[in-house]
Amino acid sequence: MTVRGKEDIVAYMVAGIFVILALWVFCWVIGYSLIIPLFLIFLGIHLVFSCRTPPKIFLRLGLLLVIIVCAAHAIFRYTDIPVYYVPVAEIAILTMLLFNDFHLVFVMALASSIFASYIFGGDFGMLLTFFVGSLAGAYAVREARLRGQIIGAGACVSIVHVACLVLLTPDYHVFLTKNFVVSYLYPLIANGFIAAFLVIATLKVFEYLFGVLTNYSLLELSDFNQPLLKRLILEAPGTYHHSLIVSNLAEGAADVIGANSLLTRVGAYYHDIGKLIKSEYFTENQILGRNKHDDIEPSMSRLVILNHVKEGVDLARQHHLNETIIDFIPQHHGTSLMHYFYQKAIEGAKEDEGVDESDFRYPGPKPQTRETAITMLADSVEGATRALDEPTPTKIEETVKKVINNKFIDGQLDECHLTLKEINKISATFTRMLSAMYHGRVKYPEKKNGSLKKGEPKDAGSSPKSTEKGSNQPTADRTYNQGDS
Repeated sequence: MTVRGKEDIVAYMVAGIFVILALWVFCWVIGYSLIIPLFLIFLGIHLVFSCRTPPKIFLRLGLLLVIIVCAAHAIFRYTDIPVYYVPVAEIAILTMLLFNDFHLVFVMALASSIFASYIFGGDFGMLLTFFVGSLAGAYAVREARLRGQIIGAGACVSIVHVACLVLLTPDYHVFLTKNFVVSYLYPLIANGFIAAFLVIATLKVFEYLFGVLTNYSLLELSDFNQPLLKRLILEAPGTYHHSLIVSNLAEGAADVIGANSLLTRVGAYYHDIGKLIKSEYFTENQILGRNKHDDIEPSMSRLVILNHVKEGVDLARQHHLNETIIDFIPQHHGTSLMHYFYQKAIEGAKEDEGVDESDFRYPGPKPQTRETAITMLADSVEGATRALDEPTPTKIEETVKKVINNKFIDGQLDECHLTLKEINKISATFTRMLSAMYHGRVKYPEKKNGSLKKGEPKDAGSSPKSTEKGSNQPTADRTYNQGDS
């Protein structure tokens, strides 16, 4: 672990201790039992040992629980609002959206329900009502990408709350009394929608405070009107097109192995933004066919290529991109070797000169997550496939397997937790998608003087004969009909 990482852990632990002490003082002053902060301490211990939750996650979860404790106390002591209006389910829904972890959701739903029920002086029925409603709301927003799904989750919370109320009330005649309807039925129906409204209103705030990305933020970053993506389209169109293909490949592979496909796609959009600085030095942007690297030494080419990683990270931080997205920029190359310039340097070196391989490797780090590893593989196979003279399905499959095998042997996948089974699935997905991208096209007959040659069918695509007769026509003569395939 780096010194910076140790310093961060110490800082989070100190902050966590401060939160516990603050809650302890709050409970002591208000007159609540000190078992509340003690419960929070053992909750943190459980999270650390059960799922190795980092200290920063525990601090964030603790903050959410402190908020529900303070809100419940304020409503109970200083208002006449029925306690069932309190949107306890908001905590579980926020946890699911922010961390997408079922274990954390279960723990937070239980803890927030216990705290609220204790403060309100409720019974076991109240605790169960809040707990089950919180779980229903959290499960309803799993993988949510639309704001309407949060409203739907609120409706689920309300329905489950009313169901719990019915099951906990054996005497159904009580439902006809005004006091029961005003104190229990109406609040529980409104509870879920209040929780949904508060989640929508506060989600962006918690994203900023916790430094996390939800699906909603990822969808915002995927908008091509984002400044960096717009610049990529205008200043480096070849890199933009390359990033689109890589994102499609990576998203498809992420879906197959159960990784975060949306994060993978958005990370792939931004993985090469460093090429904006010297876009003309990269093959995909050399429209006129002249390679600028032919005029400079391999050592200088090495610096230009290496710098696009550093410059990409700098650009991303200038535009305040989340660190999760920034990680795609250095990790999609890992510590790979720049083979072309390394070989060029060896060929140009004098007999008494040696070429250090490490000078022609990217600085890293190697991919740390499955998402960044998939992007690395997609980036590599896309470039290798594009270089094929005849991208037939067989050649594409051979190329994909060779590229992925080389990355594996080179140790680039050592730190990302991809299994061999997942790597095989990724390889098969890349082969299928690339074969579809580079599929063969029907060759149409040449038009002459506005009409087809004598003896040719009127509909070039309606008969196998038309394809055979047009098979020797040059590509330039078929540009009028490229859209048909």
